[in-house]
Amino acid sequence: MKKITFMAAIILVMASCGKSDQNPLLTAFDTPHQTPPFDKIKAEHYEPAFDIAIEDAKKEVARIAASKETPTFENTIVALDNTGERLEYISSIFFNLNSAMTDSLMQDIAQKVSPKLTAYGHEIYMNQELFNRVKQVYEQKEKQNLNPEQHALLEKTWKAFIKGGANLEGADKERFKEVSIELSKLSLTFDKNELAETNAFELHVTTEEDLSGLPEGVKEMAAITAKQKGKEGWIFTLHYPSFAPFMKYADNRKLREQMYRANSSRGYHDNEYNNEEIIKKITALRLELAQIMGYKNYAEYALTDRMANTPEIVNNFIEELHKASHPASLRDKKEVEEYARKAGLKGELQRWDWAYYSNKLMQEKYALDDEMLKPYFKLENVQSGIFDLANQLYGITFREVHNIPLYHKEVKTFEVYDTDSTYLGVLYLDFFPRESKGGGAWMTEFRGQKIKDGKDSRPLISMVMNFTKPTETKPSLLSFNEVTTFLHEFGHAMHGMLSKCTYGSTSGTNVYRDFVELPSQIMENWALEKEWLDTWAVHYQTGERLPQEYIDKIKKSANFQSGYASDRQLSFAMVDMAWHTITQPVTEPLIEFENRAMGRTEIMPAVKGSAFSTAFGHIFAGGYAAGYYGYKWAEVLDADAFSVFKKNGIFDKKTATSFRKNILEKGGSENPMILYKRFRGQEPTVDALLERSGLK
Repeated sequence: MKKITFMAAIILVMASCGKSDQNPLLTAFDTPHQTPPFDKIKAEHYEPAFDIAIEDAKKEVARIAASKETPTFENTIVALDNTGERLEYISSIFFNLNSAMTDSLMQDIAQKVSPKLTAYGHEIYMNQELFNRVKQVYEQKEKQNLNPEQHALLEKTWKAFIKGGANLEGADKERFKEVSIELSKLSLTFDKNELAETNAFELHVTTEEDLSGLPEGVKEMAAITAKQKGKEGWIFTLHYPSFAPFMKYADNRKLREQMYRANSSRGYHDNEYNNEEIIKKITALRLELAQIMGYKNYAEYALTDRMANTPEIVNNFIEELHKASHPASLRDKKEVEEYARKAGLKGELQRWDWAYYSNKLMQEKYALDDEMLKPYFKLENVQSGIFDLANQLYGITFREVHNIPLYHKEVKTFEVYDTDSTYLGVLYLDFFPRESKGGGAWMTEFRGQKIKDGKDSRPLISMVMNFTKPTETKPSLLSFNEVTTFLHEFGHAMHGMLSKCTYGSTSGTNVYRDFVELPSQIMENWALEKEWLDTWAVHYQTGERLPQEYIDKIKKSANFQSGYASDRQLSFAMVDMAWHTITQPVTEPLIEFENRAMGRTEIMPAVKGSAFSTAFGHIFAGGYAAGYYGYKWAEVLDADAFSVFKKNGIFDKKTATSFRKNILEKGGSENPMILYKRFRGQEPTVDALLERSGLK
């Protein structure tokens, strides 16, 4: 996942800083590579820093708007893009930490500063003098000798003003402002509620027989969690490294049911963290905002800057894949159900049975299980293997450093260098779950890449994960899914790190939302390649190389339950599009709405008290509204693109160089389809994805 910071989602242009001797956020960062001085920043510094930076921003933008010079691309469009470095930096630091290292104080500050930032964005986009200058430049674009990146920046700036309400007048303009501010608050509240619900639950086990089926490492981790909480026995939580293996291995069906119900009802309890009304308010306000702008629904409004630029294109795409996936999904369910019955299951197969019996079936069919693989996936070895892969493909190297301030003691930092030893940027790695961190995994940046005054400002990239923690007797041993997650986020990191763009708004991952997952998802393909696994996957105790038979099993099992997996992913996209193609606010119960939206993919009995949307942070707090389909869209791209590597060799320098120069370095400097065809030589089709998934 590419995490969208609040500012990136709301504001295209920022403004310059004020100075203070006391507030580290308002002074020049005297740190290596001007990295954030986390050792000096305190929560109390953020709000005053935002206030000063915003006021300075207003002054700088006002100077551009009031200029008596004839508007040009340089003095208007580039000037806007180059303003606000300090405010952008402060925002990136704060909102990234509010996801990775939050507490109630940080969350309160977010609620206070978000409306201020939204209001500041309105002052830019609804500044008539400024818009007139942008409009003059835009209307003369065909007469100007703009290169592709300049053209892309101009188009992006123009669209930002239009989508930001520049053409609105009177009551519509004021209501647009009110709605935007309210949406910024509601998204933060949704995120806060989801994290609170995740942290609130714990399964406290005191009887060892209730641990039947669980691997030793999972039990040890649960014992450590209990000890940390001052309790006897074992504690399991809803954080992925605890929840996922429990659902996969625990023989105790009643406890699996308890864990499942807790996880699937997050944000749906009758308490202060209930997200149902938050969702209805968010979607109603998004609809209102879109209709103010002249669109029938929010999806129409949001998709204007996507590769799939209409709801019809998105829904047709989803339907095409659903037709290929659903019959296979039904077969997958039947196979698991038949196996479960033979294994002694009484009654109907339930959702809390799926991972358990599906895993046992996979063991029977392929003699393969995560616990067999984990000893070969020691985190440090995985990291080394991925770094070496980047070196083989792109010639870059990583040097761990210990002089860069950290926001948490577990974070690691690396300086990244190109083939010719040119400095490329800093990479932060934050691996393990904690109660102050949101769930899932994401890449973000503290500072993006751009060139200003002839100087290439290099990026500060962060990867945040929730991997299995080391225990007192074992290092961190990753599941295969965690290995692919590492590869995925690393792909995003390379997109940001290798950027060679001129403007901040077009660099790195500042691309169409349904294109941003290509660089990440293509990396996952290497996890199935023996040639790469052979370079690093060794047993953490014996040093034995991952056996060839295990690699063969990984490849053979790659499409195990692929129909079910595809249908499940499509169901997320369906509910996303359903929420964002409404033309009237939703008044019916949330569960009825989402069941109707996802009904075509459902193959398991409904679970009373469960809801999906109430913890769907991607679309209600993470910037993927009307965009979740982008994961499947990018799968089409990555399968098609990786077919070139398969044909030419998975370490082929020529292919990798082409992918780097045409995709990774280009950011959003040109239309993504132009970039893709420049690499691939043709437009993608779904054939490669269907073939790879065994669904063709």
